[in-house]
Amino acid sequence: MDERLRWLAQPSGLDRRSMLRLCAATAASLGLPGAKAQTSAAYPNRSIRFVLPAAPGGTGDALARVIAQELAKNVGQSVVIDNRTGAAGIVGTELAANSAPDGYSVLVGTAGAMVVNPSLYKKLPYDSVKSFEPVAIMAFSPLMLIANPSLPVKTIGDLIALAKSKPGQLTYASAGSGSTPHLAGELFRLMTGVDMLHVPYKGSTPGVTAVMSGEASVMFTGISSCIGQVKAGKLRGVSVNGVKRSLALPDVPTASESGLPGFVADFWYGAFVPAGTPRAIVTTLNTEVNKILNLAEIKDKLVNLGIEPGGGTAEQLGETVRKDRDRWADVIKTSGMKVD
Repeated sequence: MDERLRWLAQPSGLDRRSMLRLCAATAASLGLPGAKAQTSAAYPNRSIRFVLPAAPGGTGDALARVIAQELAKNVGQSVVIDNRTGAAGIVGTELAANSAPDGYSVLVGTAGAMVVNPSLYKKLPYDSVKSFEPVAIMAFSPLMLIANPSLPVKTIGDLIALAKSKPGQLTYASAGSGSTPHLAGELFRLMTGVDMLHVPYKGSTPGVTAVMSGEASVMFTGISSCIGQVKAGKLRGVSVNGVKRSLALPDVPTASESGLPGFVADFWYGAFVPAGTPRAIVTTLNTEVNKILNLAEIKDKLVNLGIEPGGGTAEQLGETVRKDRDRWADVIKTSGMKVD
């Protein structure tokens, strides 16, 4: 509320502090010298923290640093990365949820923590809808289906046919039970009716290595974790499972093009702030994120990471969270998935 209107709503007169605030607000609105003090207190006027519920060195960390560096230049304040790992993203996400709602703690939220965990864990210390104000989608991360080059599979259609001819004999690796690669594999099984054995590994890298060595047949994984091996011919890129082809690997077809229409395993990273953060701050952050994502050099950096630039309104991110929670909740329930 404008300070002048706040004063008029009070039943009694002004104390000294209220008088000073009123004078500053009036000066700012009239363009008087006192406006300088008001402007200096505008958001942001100190360092911003990006809370990332993931370890340094991964795709999310690289994304956060690219955005943070550009944001710092734009707003004239430092932006630091606070990596908080643990419990499938729960530790860092809870920390962000409990931070002051002042715009100085921004969660770089993962789809796993925001839309998968609510269905995998009976009790979470945060609510992905009620505990946060959405800001903007930062990037999309479609999972790619990879296969060992010796496997006679060039399309998803080939994989479906092979798996049905050898029930229970093919395996699909994942980054661990309840991970997004595991979810994609379960969605694939549900949509096709194939019988494939899930083999969880401790992270994406060991899973990719297992497919390269032939220890596992296939894997759904982030493009960033396998793009080098695919380009080198050590792995076969069967399909990119987003709504469109990847700019990083434009020759790899989508799942719909490769034999499974409607199959999408497209996860994302989003910027969130704690619930109760003033709308003006949310709007400022949304504007800055979109401005950064529209820069050609930033788009190139993200594509080189194997992810697609995001953007859009805060409302679009909020709707994405709600829809994806429902979608993956159905997959988890139907498949009977459980975490270790």
